[in-house]
Formats: sequence, structure tokens, C-alpha cells
Amino acid sequence: MSESPAAVNGSNASAARDGDVAVDEQFSVRAEISRAMVRLYKEQFGRGPTKARTEFAGPDIVVCTLEDSFTPAERRLAEMGEHQRLRDTRLYFQHATEGQFCAAIEGILNRKVRAFNSATNTREDVSVEVFHLEPGVSGSA
Repeated sequence: MSESPAAVNGSNASAARDGDVAVDEQFSVRAEISRAMVRLYKEQFGRGPTKARTEFAGPDIVVCTLEDSFTPAERRLAEMGEHQRLRDTRLYFQHATEGQFCAAIEGILNRKVRAFNSATNTREDVSVEVFHLEPGVSGSA
């Protein structure tokens, strides 16, 4: 994906211009996580999402929202009303690659992931990846 970090993370580009180093660093970390999730989706499903956004929900939770990631076959399943089958398939693949998703977060934040949750809304093609981090101090979050 060749979008700028602002486009990848869906954040306000002015955050990088306001001179606040802490804000700039957090934006950079969120954009890096978004890019990692897009890469993993592309590797796992053969197609990466066109929208990705990462936010911190407090100091120990990372929430990644990814949109428009379905393959043509998955879109067809949704059109046929096979939403549960599509959710089950996505969840199965997410479970099979949980270690890769957690490793990406741990490598970027230098924090251990203690729990990982994944969900997909098959009607809107919106997925969310939630990473619960071990409590700790991090300059990134």
C-alpha cells in the first residue's frame, strides 16, 4: 500500500505538523501498526484493506479497525447471505495466525500482548483487531 501514513491511519495530518514530538511519535507508531495490519491481511487473505486506523484505548489496549478487505469470493458469500460462514472462515484464519498478529504488535511497541480479539462485521466489511497489552510503561502509548 503506497498511501501516506495519514491516509493509512485515517488520522489528521496536522498532528505531524504541530511541533509536538510526543503526538508525532504516537502518530508514527499508530501508522506503523496500521501498515503492519494491512500487510498481514494481504498475506493472510490475498487482499489488504483499503482503510486502516489504529488507536490506543488507554495505555494497555490497541484497537485496529480495517475496512474493505474482503476478497471477491468473500463478497459473494456476503451477497448470498452466508454471513455466519464468512465470519467463521475469517475467525478461523485469524486464530491460525494469532501469533503473527501479536508478534507484529509486540515488535512495534516492545510490549507483550496478553490477549487478542478479532471480529468482522460481514455486512459492512469492517474488521477490528484488539490487542490487550501486559501492563507496563511505554513511551509509545
